[in-house]
Amino acid sequence: MSIPMLNKMHMNGYDVLSVNNGPWRVCTQGDRLASFASKEEALAYAAALPGYTKRPTRAQSHKTS
Repeated sequence: MSIPMLNKMHMNGYDVLSVNNGPWRVCTQGDRLASFASKEEALAYAAALPGYTKRPTRAQSHKTS
């Protein structure tokens, strides 16, 4: 049984990853934004996007003490 190989980086708040030498993907935690044939293309795309920060959920942002 083989173990999947994961290559993962972060750029501008986005995950840039490739599994088993497949296409490079630019993702947030919940969305895949684009796929590319090369790591350089994926990193350039992520660098061109506005900075990404995970926003708190509604329940987290209205906590009471």
